[in-house]
Amino acid sequence: MLKILKYSFFDLMRSRWSYVYFGFYLLLGVVLLFLNNDLSKAVITLMNVIIVLVPLIGTIFGVMYYYNSKEFTELLLAQPLKRSSIFLGQYLGVALSLSMSLILGLGIPFVFYGLFKSNAIWDFSLLLITGTFLTLIFTALAFNIALSNENKIKGFGYAILLWLFLAIIYDGIFLMTLIFFEDYPLDKLSLVGTMLNPIDLSRTLILLKLDISALLGYTGAIFKQFFGTSFGLVVSFVMLVIWVVLPVLRIMFKSKRKDF
Repeated sequence: MLKILKYSFFDLMRSRWSYVYFGFYLLLGVVLLFLNNDLSKAVITLMNVIIVLVPLIGTIFGVMYYYNSKEFTELLLAQPLKRSSIFLGQYLGVALSLSMSLILGLGIPFVFYGLFKSNAIWDFSLLLITGTFLTLIFTALAFNIALSNENKIKGFGYAILLWLFLAIIYDGIFLMTLIFFEDYPLDKLSLVGTMLNPIDLSRTLILLKLDISALLGYTGAIFKQFFGTSFGLVVSFVMLVIWVVLPVLRIMFKSKRKDF
């Protein structure tokens, strides 16, 4: 698996799209720091970009890499290699290369700006950690979609639909539910609904760490009572790990039973 991971990783690192992805975050970080003297404000702006863009890029790259390397994958399947090792190696290669582009692209300008001398280092670290988790999650979901659909058009369509649902539609449905049942106690429903969406969970963690939960109103107070505690933080990261582990397990399950 390590050899396949290494090949996939360096194969993507040679791709011009990886440099475009890295360059975008590098330029974004430089521009934000040039326009803002306050690192905390820059982190808030980055959150709005990362929460939406990272899942989209992870989804597209995951599906695209699977379909583009399909012939090479079939060649590997003819060798005495475990199917799970092949697909896990490819998945980790894609996810780690995207994560490295994100971390280096944003980290370099912030480090040169004096991040280690600022109190915003913990907020920025949480931003990078959640961004990495989102990359791992949505790349795994993309591989699951690609493994389940031989047709490229259907695969890309389902992948974009999944991102659209979790990034936009889910929030709308969740908000309408809260408004419709506003006369009932919705504390636990709000917490569960947030944890069932990795994008919402990541956004909530960052907002609470930046101590601007007051913008969320009554719901923000509920989140602060739970996610603002050490126990809530641990539960949140456990949920993000589960969001990574479950799709990865399905990749292993699906790859062993799929007829190529």
